[in-house]
Amino acid sequence: MNITSIQQSDMAKKKKKEKETTRQAYGITVLKASDSRVRELKKNFTPFIHGNKFWNSSWCVMDFLSQQGLPSESRVLEIGCGWGLAGMYCAKNYGAEVRGMDADSAVFPYLELHAEVNEVEMETWRCKFEKVKKKDLKGTSLIIGADICFWDEMVEPVYKLIKKAMKVGVGQVIIADPGRPPFHRLSEKVIKKFGGEVKEWKIDEEVKAEAFLLIAGSLPETSS
Repeated sequence: MNITSIQQSDMAKKKKKEKETTRQAYGITVLKASDSRVRELKKNFTPFIHGNKFWNSSWCVMDFLSQQGLPSESRVLEIGCGWGLAGMYCAKNYGAEVRGMDADSAVFPYLELHAEVNEVEMETWRCKFEKVKKKDLKGTSLIIGADICFWDEMVEPVYKLIKKAMKVGVGQVIIADPGRPPFHRLSEKVIKKFGGEVKEWKIDEEVKAEAFLLIAGSLPETSS
């Protein structure tokens, strides 16, 4: 085997290894737990509120937005953002200005790593749901969240955040969840007060994922 063949073989092995430790869909790259960069972060940063991985319901938020569209340069807030991939989808595909909010600052190194991998910028904001004020939400076009209402005690804080958002004119709120009882209680409260709907969403193309989407409000129509 000559030098060129060896180099080509090494490159093929490297690409295969990269493919095995990443997932790509909707223009976004997600690093798996087996990726060396994620493993390195785990030595020093341990998220404590289930922010230890990428949650599949985020794909459903991306897929919904890929069909609905998002006005360019929208201001997006991803609440309970974890690794922030749904927000990064908005930044990368629509040029949105995105903030990622989470109560656990230990998730931010994972978010920053993914922002670097995906070549986007995303501001981080450490804050609990109940600490968000109306002034913090002014000017926001869209609020998204995935797998953020998994405990009973989260229903009221998330509902109050959405209530503040609606009062200051946030255009739309999209919350995704596999269908846990707290999520459905949240959905009932939001729909009763502000209207909206819950959609069952399933993807079986680029990736396989399914979730329920709580959708309240609307955004200006786009050509996409």
